[in-house]
Amino acid sequence: MPEFVWYIAGGILLLSVLAYFLQEKLIFKPEKLHADFEFKYDAPFREYFFDIAPGVRINGLHFYRDQPKGLILYFHGNTRSIKGWARYARDFYRYDYDVVLLDYRGFGKSTGKRSEKEMLGDMQNIYERLKEKYGEDHLIVYGRSMGSGFATKLACDNSPRYLILDAPYYSFRKVVERFLPILPVRMVLRFHLRTDKWITGVRCHTYIIHGTRDWLIPIRHSEALQKINPRMITLIRIHGGGHNNLPGYDEYHNFVRDILKY
Repeated sequence: MPEFVWYIAGGILLLSVLAYFLQEKLIFKPEKLHADFEFKYDAPFREYFFDIAPGVRINGLHFYRDQPKGLILYFHGNTRSIKGWARYARDFYRYDYDVVLLDYRGFGKSTGKRSEKEMLGDMQNIYERLKEKYGEDHLIVYGRSMGSGFATKLACDNSPRYLILDAPYYSFRKVVERFLPILPVRMVLRFHLRTDKWITGVRCHTYIIHGTRDWLIPIRHSEALQKINPRMITLIRIHGGGHNNLPGYDEYHNFVRDILKY
């Protein structure tokens, strides 16, 4: 075998090892907050702490209305913390829905070591607590970007009123393969978040919102998801929309209004 082939193989092996051990730093970009950080917003809210297990505490914000029509459980993307993501709560509470936003392990004030299984378990634990108050027929699960995988798994294992996915991926592996095509991603990746697999078990209607100019997660991911069950999945295309700017389009707010107002 030519010598350069060994160099290439060695390089791929080295990159694979680095990707395996460093992937959390590449995937998750959290903003960490001190335990005594004080949230301040111009709408009524409560701060929650969900104690899951020793050393694992999930922080959340609950924007509430006097007579809510239901609850939006909002799973954010892979960056920042609920401190910044909370600004999107107004898109929902103005229609008299309560909104709960959660920080994943290692984000904001949330604690605990990350793994896909444990993070999914956190969300299921919290969902079960929330549905005791609201009832699933008044509970809508919303997943944004990375959060779309967590939202879909919850909708698969439970019976919320609706599932809403904002710029979702077909599977997390498909996203990684697009940027690292030379690596054996199936073997290296520890976070798979199989939206494509879980969506087959979702019994409620699913709404997908995706920008046609999303360079990070192209709209073909959502188109492939819709094809899995076109009768139960509605795809709303935001023409010209990118990955991080959909709330800047009237079509996005019209969709939210039409779903929540009635």
